[in-house]
Amino acid sequence: MTTATYHLLDVFTDTRFAGNQLAVFLEADALDTATCQKIAHELNLAETVFLGRARAANHYPMRIFTPVEELAFAGHPTVGTAWLLNELGMVERTPPLTLEPPVGKLPIAFIDGKASFTTARPAQVSDSTLDATSAAALLGLSRGQVVRAPVVASCGLAFHLIELESLEALEHVQLSSSEWARSVAPSGAEQVYLYVIEAAEGAHVTLHSRMFSMHDSLCEDPATGSAAAALTGYLAAQGETRRCVVHQGIKMGRPSVIDTAMTGERVRVSGRAVRVGKGEFYLDVIET
Repeated sequence: MTTATYHLLDVFTDTRFAGNQLAVFLEADALDTATCQKIAHELNLAETVFLGRARAANHYPMRIFTPVEELAFAGHPTVGTAWLLNELGMVERTPPLTLEPPVGKLPIAFIDGKASFTTARPAQVSDSTLDATSAAALLGLSRGQVVRAPVVASCGLAFHLIELESLEALEHVQLSSSEWARSVAPSGAEQVYLYVIEAAEGAHVTLHSRMFSMHDSLCEDPATGSAAAALTGYLAAQGETRRCVVHQGIKMGRPSVIDTAMTGERVRVSGRAVRVGKGEFYLDVIET
């Protein structure tokens, strides 16, 4: 290979230049790990997908890279890749589409104009290195603006979940890097997912969220399906909800909508996407 073609999408939105950006390389089996990582670093998007050729009908191996590391699982790359394959006419009618990142097989469905996947594992919940007081200090808020003690939850990627009392508190978060180093970094889970329950009707809730992560630097994500899945699993285990509509990215000017629902013990994550571009990488200028 001397070139590699990629498709650029905005995910968890049906509007260009909103949602979360994603690049997807198809038939990328010839790209080794070092090259995938360099390409992802060069694109500098939240995640880049390298999809292998189908192992069987409608069954594709998938690798997901941030600019600095490979991930076992991520939500918006899964929804975006499924959406792209469907738009390009690469999804057969049977059997159901399956994407397989390192976390395991993710069954895909297309329902009500959205691409959906079911998590490979139930949400796992554990104690956080944060308590309500240190969470408030981390976020530059008062103790009273943190509703409950944070927890860590994961459906394949771990997040500290912190509930805040109001949209105003969510909007005015000012993260402390020193408190992050003291309270978050030791946990090994350097993702913090903040949420506000705006409305609840029976088992359905509407939430607003923000997600911050620290890899080589602190950054905010406009749409995080893996975090929404972990949060839904956690809230369901508390008996609080079984279906969520999550609004994220508003503060960043990239509004996103993520739909989640419990299916047995696992979580279904759904959303739309839109293609925004296409390009090529010249691999003969990449050192491997």
